[in-house]
Amino acid sequence: MTIREQTVTRWGVFVVALGASLWAVDAPLRKPLSDLLPATSIVLAEHLFLALYALPVLVWQRRALAQLTPRAWLAVLVIAWGASGLATVLFTAAFRVGNPTTVILLQKVQPLIAVLLAALLLRERLPRLYWPCFVTALLGAYLVSFGRSALEPLWLLPRERVLTAALALGAAALWGSGTVLGRYVLGTLGFPTLAAARFLLALPFLAGLAALEGTFSRTFTVGLAQHAPRLFLMALVPGLLAMLIYYAGLRHTRASYATLAELAFPALAIIVNWLTLGATIDLVQFIGFVVLWGSITLLSWLPAPSTVAEPSPASPVS
Repeated sequence: MTIREQTVTRWGVFVVALGASLWAVDAPLRKPLSDLLPATSIVLAEHLFLALYALPVLVWQRRALAQLTPRAWLAVLVIAWGASGLATVLFTAAFRVGNPTTVILLQKVQPLIAVLLAALLLRERLPRLYWPCFVTALLGAYLVSFGRSALEPLWLLPRERVLTAALALGAAALWGSGTVLGRYVLGTLGFPTLAAARFLLALPFLAGLAALEGTFSRTFTVGLAQHAPRLFLMALVPGLLAMLIYYAGLRHTRASYATLAELAFPALAIIVNWLTLGATIDLVQFIGFVVLWGSITLLSWLPAPSTVAEPSPASPVS
């Protein structure tokens, strides 16, 4: 590696860590809102603010959008409705049910899901030792989810922890799918344009979901009318800015280095959530996270027969 390549890599690692660190401020903003508003209303309001970014970008990049094939448009739509819409609703709902730090730590399963989906959808070969890493990571995720209760029989596990884990892992799976489909579309669109498209196209899905739930009006009468500053900050800082900074760094960083840099997110989130929300984890959960993160790190450093999916950010609007 040349001196210039080393400088670029170090710069990229720093930028990835900076973007990941900004995600840590999401929980102190999202958790209080989740106790006051339905998850769909919160996410719909977020995307209304994100549309302020999306509209001018899409107008500017309209020629690039016109070059998308029907298959690429379908991929963008799935990303918007799944990764940007439904995943964020599940993530927000998990905050309301359980410990926000647990929800955040479980997002580390995203790269494993992305690699598996890349093998299924993009026909990429799985890296060596993928399945041992996958099983070990599942063990770590189980310990993160249930902590000291992990040795209890399944039918005695706390229901709120089961629901929290299901919601958090559902969000992680959808964000992992967004990573894989996004790689397919990024051959035609730049990432800022893809992000704008997913934000804007998620709006009709979220509006329809809120209407079906009967919570559409609360988005405006309670959410935007009473909590607009908090919603705006949540959309801007841990959402848009964190994501754009993260991907700016990722362009100049190996996936293996990026996985290490991403550790800034859970490490800072544990501290921030403890200080602002009083949310803590027990020793078993911490051990589980070390096992989970270690599996992901090992997988990212293993030589692969083909390019594997990049780490996916655990951002609510990723």
